[in-house]
Amino acid sequence: MSLVYSVVSSSRTEDLADQQHKASNGGKFPPDVLLMIDSLETGGSERHFTDLARCLDSSSFRIHLACIQRRGAFLESLGELSQFSLGGSLYGIQSLRARFRLGRYLSRYKIAIAHAFDFYTNLTLIPAAKMARVPVVIGSQRQIGDLLTWAQSRVQTAAFRLCDRVVCNSRAAADRLANQGIPQQKLMVIRNGLASAAFAETTPALPHKAGILRVGMIARMNHVSKNHRGFLRAATRVSAKVPNVEFLLVGDGPLRPELERVVENLGLVDRVHFLGNRRDIPAILASLDLSVLPSASESMSNVILESMAAGVPIIANRVGGNPELITERNGILVPPDDDEALSAAIEALLCDKALRVELGQNARQFAQANFTLEQMRNGYERLYADLLEIKGWRRRRT
Repeated sequence: MSLVYSVVSSSRTEDLADQQHKASNGGKFPPDVLLMIDSLETGGSERHFTDLARCLDSSSFRIHLACIQRRGAFLESLGELSQFSLGGSLYGIQSLRARFRLGRYLSRYKIAIAHAFDFYTNLTLIPAAKMARVPVVIGSQRQIGDLLTWAQSRVQTAAFRLCDRVVCNSRAAADRLANQGIPQQKLMVIRNGLASAAFAETTPALPHKAGILRVGMIARMNHVSKNHRGFLRAATRVSAKVPNVEFLLVGDGPLRPELERVVENLGLVDRVHFLGNRRDIPAILASLDLSVLPSASESMSNVILESMAAGVPIIANRVGGNPELITERNGILVPPDDDEALSAAIEALLCDKALRVELGQNARQFAQANFTLEQMRNGYERLYADLLEIKGWRRRRT
């Protein structure tokens, strides 16, 4: 369904929008929902934000979008976003002014639900929404949280205590917050969903070569926790035993120059190919025989889900929410920080085509049954409706 943006320039325009929404909603005014994220860079949280913004029922909710930094590849698919820049600091004067402007925005448009999507918007939107007396305030934990500093974790936990709900995309993330003292009744698990295009047959971005097997790692090159070095060390081991294999690194970031030097030092220049940022991930996956995610921290990995949807067998570390996705029927989990186990798993699958096909088919069926965009949308719409009912929300006229 099309997304209806409610950034208006006058009270007359706002009244017209109200009338249109009322007419399309059985004579009732739909609640205004603000979704806010840090930026629209290429990443899992950003993709999830974009998908949710575009798929929510516009006759049931009037959607407002906001960000802290108006930048990133997903901007072009969303259109208008209100920006509330913090000026590079959570505690500077510009940050205080941004919160004040955000509070005025929430009051002006009678926002009924304020939903923050990541760490910086949790710390920005949640307190502003409470000060503006927004009826429903929702935070998000889309990472496990083990990459935050002690101070960051503590201040975010304090913000979560102000929320009506905290949405996690994995049970592992919810359990970690519960261990930090967030009441279980405040925690809600809504897993990521994939659009139908992720399951469609796709022409490979790189035509298959006779006799050549491809192993890919899809991850941003912005944090050592993604463990590109471990992938490259495993590639060295596998290359010594499997001569007809090449490795693809999909993604970009500040660590790329360093990783290019590692490839050169390991003597893998002819085996490893850097593809940079790609928007055609289904076509990339269609080019692979095997997908590998050796990261040290994951909550609900979009790469794992997208690999499953494409029917590509997946190998990942046994961390975070990965065991909620991967079983012995649909992939392989290996211990973290174990290069030997990772390389052995890659080699085993490369040498067993029948097993690759079996795992890939099982993974695809699992993703289709449990991780569609419709399931994700229904989860959020039920959450929004339930919380509004609990709060006894009624649309207020200006």
